[in-house]
Amino acid sequence: MFTYQFAALVWLAIICLPLVSALCSGFAQRWRIAGWLIGGGLVVGVLAWLDILLTQGHGIRVALFAVTPLAASVLLLIHFITFVILRYAQANFTGDPDGPRFLRWLMLTVFSVMVTVGSDHLLAFWLAWVGISSSLHQLLMFYPNRPRAVLAAHKKFILARLAEILLAFAFGLLYWAHHSASISTILSHYPTLSLGWQQQVAAVLLAIVALIKCAQLPLHGWLIQVVEAPTPVSSLLHAGVINMGGYLLILFAPLFDQSWPARWLVLVVAGLSTVLAVLVMMTRVSIKVRLAWSTTAQMGLMLLECALGLYQLALLHLLAHSCYKAHAFLNAGDEVNALLKRQLTKIQLPGLKAWFAAAFTSAALVAVTILAVAVNLPFSPWLLVGIAIAQMLSYHFQETTQAAITHGLAKALVLLCSYVLGETASTALLAPRIYAYNAVADAWLSLLFLGLFSVYMLLQYHPSHPVVRRLFIALNAGLYLDEWVTRLTLRCWPLLLPRTKKSAVTLPPETA
Repeated sequence: MFTYQFAALVWLAIICLPLVSALCSGFAQRWRIAGWLIGGGLVVGVLAWLDILLTQGHGIRVALFAVTPLAASVLLLIHFITFVILRYAQANFTGDPDGPRFLRWLMLTVFSVMVTVGSDHLLAFWLAWVGISSSLHQLLMFYPNRPRAVLAAHKKFILARLAEILLAFAFGLLYWAHHSASISTILSHYPTLSLGWQQQVAAVLLAIVALIKCAQLPLHGWLIQVVEAPTPVSSLLHAGVINMGGYLLILFAPLFDQSWPARWLVLVVAGLSTVLAVLVMMTRVSIKVRLAWSTTAQMGLMLLECALGLYQLALLHLLAHSCYKAHAFLNAGDEVNALLKRQLTKIQLPGLKAWFAAAFTSAALVAVTILAVAVNLPFSPWLLVGIAIAQMLSYHFQETTQAAITHGLAKALVLLCSYVLGETASTALLAPRIYAYNAVADAWLSLLFLGLFSVYMLLQYHPSHPVVRRLFIALNAGLYLDEWVTRLTLRCWPLLLPRTKKSAVTLPPETA
């Protein structure tokens, strides 16, 4: 389709379009200009993405950038999410005097994300990573008179600096071990027979950075509280920024794969975070807060897939979650009405007979799928899929009508087919690798998923039991983890919160 040189110029232009939009934020027609630039980049990006998949083989390398099939897919996703957010933000900020400032920092954040994804140089990657958190901080502080927003941005600022320092150390160790700043050159040395201490420490540091970036417990509080920011900011954060931790592990998969200390760190921390975040989410009422806890759980699950070596599932998770979460935040108002409708309907919980039928049907469908397509996956992902399908089918089987049962079976088949097709397509976007099964890691995740399902059933069917009630109260408080982290944060780096009308504390005029 394109020549190599022309394709390289196209991808450089695609990466730079958000920067051009930011520079045009002072114009009267700024929203129209940004919409045309990002929309045009999306159209051209689809053609350039197809060009890479069909004709360019392993991708395109130019200057400090390397646009592989993986990077091209994520860049295309970023353009799509940005275009959708722009359409929403235009309606919100048209006529608003703060519109130019919002558009400028939004586009600079997107530009930093795109440079990070396309970078093939350690220093360029790190600088762009710093640019993401720096420009995002301006968006989180868009309403500086809101105490909760200021506190959340303060905690995020500290954690971002910590992650950047650790990432700099990791990159320094990799440069020391390989005497090269090219990411593709460094990764070409793996797999090796054994990792030196520099590579082992670098892998562990990368794992810690990913856990911090993905807001894993107990460093999650800022993500729950940034819902004070404008809705487009929440959508961008949850759809296109927070999953950069997962992208980091997918990009450095050849190194991360060989470091079991790093993988087990992620397996333990992300595994517990996923389970606890799901359970806490069940106790919350606010739609945006539920979505925020859902993001922590989903990011934890994505990191678990990386730790298991299932990078194709992690990539599928990244792409699907970004689209879903962008829609969920931008559609939060309609979701409130849908939730009220569900509460008024008072759907009856499935009985034991419906659960047995659903569990048997789900197990049979999963078993047939495994035998039919022979997908090389461990037991725990299939267990999670089976539990999800059984839960969905139980409500359909509870109605006992032919139409409800048929509808439930059709949804289950569509979900399984989508899962298999998505896994297969994602595998084609990644470099070929040999999957090494680990029975202990698989058993650990299986126990976590079974434990999650057991606690879910207790919360649903025995809410009045004294032990369950105490558990519900603790979960509703987030196990008080964020309170401890907040106290520690403010002790290490004190902060004067802005004065509000309801504030019981009078601050000096200069701090207001």
